[in-house]
Formats: sequence, structure tokens, C-alpha cells
Amino acid sequence: MEEICVYHLNLCKSSIKGSKIVLLPGDPFRVPEIAQEIKKQYGREIKELAWKREYRTFLCHVNKKPILITSTGIGGPSTSIAIEELAMLGVRLFIRVGTTGAIQKDIKVGDVIITTGSVRLDGASTHYAPIEYPAVANHEITNALIEGAEKVRVKYYVGITASSDTFYPGHERYDSFTKYVPKRFQGSMKELQKLHVLNYEMESSTVLTLTSAMGLKGGCISGVVVNRTSREKITKESLALGEINAVKVAVSSIEFLI
Repeated sequence: MEEICVYHLNLCKSSIKGSKIVLLPGDPFRVPEIAQEIKKQYGREIKELAWKREYRTFLCHVNKKPILITSTGIGGPSTSIAIEELAMLGVRLFIRVGTTGAIQKDIKVGDVIITTGSVRLDGASTHYAPIEYPAVANHEITNALIEGAEKVRVKYYVGITASSDTFYPGHERYDSFTKYVPKRFQGSMKELQKLHVLNYEMESSTVLTLTSAMGLKGGCISGVVVNRTSREKITKESLALGEINAVKVAVSSIEFLI
């Protein structure tokens, strides 16, 4: 029987050792950090499998079960490739582990947001399902992430995320080169706040739409690195705090899924 290998991730089915679960950070440099957290919590060996373009993959183990960590790069298009190719290799459960900007004033830097559904402001997901199709998280993953947050005692919020392909106009940011936001997005942050949307990020709508449409399971957790009701600038300290808390919760949630 011919070996199944995928082009962009530079992986083959035999190399992932039957892994069914993957954690999906955007940044390839966050992959070994998550692997080290898995080793810290569960005491098992970690191994780097591949690194091609934005896609970096480690193999880890939780309670003797193989777990993958694969970076997706930024945004929906590259994320969709990662999901497609991992699914071809046999992965069935996908958890996005990222960072985010909160837009509700009570949410603090370092809190985590567990996404139940996403406002689809991206384009990649529309190649898989019409815009009327909801981007919703799998309830088992959502519950496991809540359990993980409780276990490591990280404050969390559960709710709706806005997910945009662009960081500047799609998030209604005016600290850009032109300082201009197209009419479509002018006033959009205030509207989303009124609709009780918790945060902005760039991948959850792709992850949640694709996994549902493909008969897979998807979820998303993001660490808050800035609250945009008070400031726009992300500091090195706030980035580190948001990242580590999201990673701790995601890793802690795995035992509730296997």
C-alpha cells in the first residue's frame, strides 16, 4: 500500500504515529513551546517532525496517546491548507491555540477566550461553505477547554469571536499605513461590541467552518494580549502572558479529550 504524504506540511502518515488530535498555533516558534508544556505536564518525549515554510510540526504524547502540534501561519488561507493535509493523514480533532485582542472592557490581558462560534469575516471559509453556514465549535472541545482552564486556574470567557482575514481594516484598526478603514468596516468594532462579541483574531472562522463542513471536530482558545477598549499597542510582556496562558489551558484540556 502506497504511503500517504502531503506536500505543504512535509509529513507522511507513518510519521505521525496515528495521531488524531492536533494543536494549531499560528507561529512556528510557538510549536516547541507548546511541546515543552506537554512534556512538563505529562512527562513524555517530544520530537520535531518537519518544518517547511510556516508549517512546523512536533509529535508529543499524552497518556501514551500521540498528539501533534502544527503551526498554520497567519490567517485563513494557510490554515485551510494545514487542516486539509492533516485530515488526509488521519487527524480528526483540531484545536486552534492563538492570541487575541479583546473588545469587551472587563476582559483582562492574560485571560483566555474559548470560542463557541465565529463571525465569518474571512474569505477562505467561503470556499468550503456558504456564508450562511455557521462557524461553530465542537461542544466536546469547548467543554474540555473549560475543564483545562479550571484545572490550571486561568480566568476564561466563553463566547463569540470575530475572525478576519486582515489585521488592520478587518479589525477596524486605524494605526495602519494609510490610517484609513474602508466603509464596510467603519464602526464595525462598536457594532460587534453591542452584539456581545468578545474578541478579534484571524483563524477561528476557518478552523470552525472547515472542521464542521468536513465532518471533523474543531475548537479555539486564544490568550488575550491587548484590550482594545483601552489601548492598541501589544507589549512584549502582554504577549508573553497571553501566549503562556492559552498554551497551559490547551495542553491541560487534552486529557479530557482522549
